[in-house]
Amino acid sequence: MGEFELIARYFKRPVRRASLGVGDDCALLAPRPGMQLAVSSDMLVEGRHFFADVDPQALGHKALAVNLSDLAACGAEPLAFTLALALPQAHDAWLAAFARGLLALADAHGCELVGGDTTRGPLNICITVFGEVPTGQALLRSGAQVGDDLYVSGTLGDARLALEALQGRIALPADVLATARQRLERPTPRVALGLALRGLATSAIDLSDGLLGDVGHVLQASGVGASIQVEKAMELLASSAYQSSAGGQFEQDFWRRCVLAGGDDYELAFTAPPSARAAVAAAALQADTAVRRIGQIEAAAGLRVVDAAGHGLRLAFPSFDHFA
Repeated sequence: MGEFELIARYFKRPVRRASLGVGDDCALLAPRPGMQLAVSSDMLVEGRHFFADVDPQALGHKALAVNLSDLAACGAEPLAFTLALALPQAHDAWLAAFARGLLALADAHGCELVGGDTTRGPLNICITVFGEVPTGQALLRSGAQVGDDLYVSGTLGDARLALEALQGRIALPADVLATARQRLERPTPRVALGLALRGLATSAIDLSDGLLGDVGHVLQASGVGASIQVEKAMELLASSAYQSSAGGQFEQDFWRRCVLAGGDDYELAFTAPPSARAAVAAAALQADTAVRRIGQIEAAAGLRVVDAAGHGLRLAFPSFDHFA
């Protein structure tokens, strides 16, 4: 199977919203009047971002999900995406499963595949996603204000739990690992929540590298500090392992690390003023996504993790960094 046959068989589809899609030198996108384009790219590299034996359907899902999560953090509606794919070999069964996972998620969000590239090489997937957001309404990292509440959507920690088990550092019952692995390999981009938070949230970021590190990016961009209440943050841990007797084999610091610095969660962390609490609750209900208030934005620089009495905790949980 040649390169162009591969594209035509698995990835060429009629476009509905784009002006021109796969098959020419460039795709053509026309955002609606009054809209800005929101653009993000993410690369997934075998051995760095996923295991060699990963289910290709799950890999197709995750490759797009991590990009849609960036749009969610911006409050942008998905429009289209491009796919650059390096493959060691063009295996029909692998490509068919990868395309199923990729395009099922794309269809669920009305996001069209409009172009890209294929080449032979080590397995590497790079997606660039395009969304649209009303001019001036994008959620940014730089808008957090002193006194704002700090929220997190969904749950945290299971993706890190699965990674620890798959790398052989801990042992988990098969059913617990299967549940946690779903969170690692098939994350849910919180697009609906991002859209519902436009006009409410003062800042937002998606949690890809760990809660503490990613919230730190918001604080730096906004010129503020924050405190996180550790007990409230730990309520985000809905792991079946944590809830079962299996959780007893791990120390408290292990579970705190999973929640505070686990990474690969692809939930949203966002800020909003206390006066918007009812509106935030309504937005979460509208998006069918739970949110939890875990801290507050403060004037003093830095990010502090505190206990219920407000006493600071000494925790050394660094955020993920590819070059650290």
